[in-house]
Amino acid sequence: MSRHVVLLTDAHEAPAYELIESLRAAGVKTLIEGLREAEVEVALARQRTSQENAESDGPPPLAVLYEVVPGADMVELHTAIDHAKAFWPGAPLVACRRHVNGFQSLNLRSLDGATLKRLGFRAIADKAAQLPALLREIEGHGATGELRLPEIVQKPTEGGSLSLPAKLKANRLRQAFDLVSSLHFIGDQSGAAHSALAGLQQLIYADRWAIYLFSDAKGFEGSTLEAIAVRKATSPAGGRSEEEWRRLLTGEAELPVGSETKAAKLAAAGMGILKKKERGEFVVAVPLICGERILGVIEGIRQGSDSHGFKRSDVELLDSLSLPIASALANAVRIAEAERLSQTDDLTKLHNARYLRQFLLNEIRRARRYGTSVAALFLDLDDFKRINDEHGHLVGSHVLMEMAAVILSSVRDTDAVARYGGDEFVIVLPDTGTELAGSVAERIRQKISRYQFHGGRRLQLSLTASFGVAAFPVHASSPQQLIACADTAMYEAKAANKNCVRFAADVASKGAMSKPIEPRPEPTTEPAVSDKV
Repeated sequence: MSRHVVLLTDAHEAPAYELIESLRAAGVKTLIEGLREAEVEVALARQRTSQENAESDGPPPLAVLYEVVPGADMVELHTAIDHAKAFWPGAPLVACRRHVNGFQSLNLRSLDGATLKRLGFRAIADKAAQLPALLREIEGHGATGELRLPEIVQKPTEGGSLSLPAKLKANRLRQAFDLVSSLHFIGDQSGAAHSALAGLQQLIYADRWAIYLFSDAKGFEGSTLEAIAVRKATSPAGGRSEEEWRRLLTGEAELPVGSETKAAKLAAAGMGILKKKERGEFVVAVPLICGERILGVIEGIRQGSDSHGFKRSDVELLDSLSLPIASALANAVRIAEAERLSQTDDLTKLHNARYLRQFLLNEIRRARRYGTSVAALFLDLDDFKRINDEHGHLVGSHVLMEMAAVILSSVRDTDAVARYGGDEFVIVLPDTGTELAGSVAERIRQKISRYQFHGGRRLQLSLTASFGVAAFPVHASSPQQLIACADTAMYEAKAANKNCVRFAADVASKGAMSKPIEPRPEPTTEPAVSDKV
């Protein structure tokens, strides 16, 4: 039992399952001991006896753990501390935060790390997953009076003003504010990260700066760190090296997964700010904390025989800047997600009309520049109202989702498919002429007519669609005119007994009749659309 910890719990509280499971997975044996206020007096009386018999009791525990819940009673905390000091005077006392879910947590406030340290806790684990790394640090340093464990960095959970170190020269202060100001104008995460590192390189020299973020939103548990921005001091000021160009063109990551230092891993795991020497390199790692979640870590490395470690003032400045950098990275994700949702149809998850207008505008600009064509297909489902009337709107909605999948499976990745409204869809085909667009429309029309839609209820519903085809610059000279021409051609297909494809009239002959593509006869074995659908 050389590797074991003692877990103090209240008599009426069971220890958190995540805490026990994390210790078990790390190969650490856990001895659970219930705690009562009356035991303090007994503990004090037995303190001398416990110290005299320490050798006969076996090796001391690596640490004494105590779960601290939001709104913890100060009497209970003092009871736990006194009990631990009485029975295990040489073991570090570690506070393990226990998060309360539901409405109960709204009215409870957690003690900050500084308060817990003043009470006598040597370290604070904010998550159960942090304990294995924290215990390894204890084993590496020993449980002596000189033990200094990294503390969880307590960041404000609400927005506030930027707090920079007091003793900061005017030029560095101006550079720091320039860095923070630049982050407000960047909407993508990669751009924000690169801008942050460019500003950091001017403030604090390092041979390499990197920002790592967790690969998904789960945070530390079950995720890996991925470098989204890297800045090297040796990179040419006016361009990229041959190796950097190769990585850029091949899409290869400059720092593959697993390239982060041990300090970066520990900082991202909640061990706070770390400054150490690894493999002959001086490393500083600061976690990027937004609210109550760790997004990733900033890592700085100084290399070479003449290099020196990061100063305390450097670490303080980096710690101050980590908050606005983390906020900018988190906001970039929110902005991107909000933009995506604003351009996505809620039901079918296709693009919506807003996205379609911008996409079509960009493609027509590109077509004008390079002398190419852009085609638009406007399709409307035939007699779709009957589906809603006979089977209900839920079935109709499910059919529209199925229709989206049918259309997507018939186009290229470079094409754009949008739900224009109701049972109308628009497909934009870049670099596509009139004849090829007509062939694509005919292929989709046949696929729809052969498909059996189940509507989410194991039904067998048959549908057809009418298509209108228009192309730039043959039929239209602007995005709005292109959609209007395709829409007009679609109504001509409706007038021609539906389930067919029609072309828009040329710009030069507005009054000319549109050119039809007659539908191929369907196999007689396939069911036709009827009132009994």
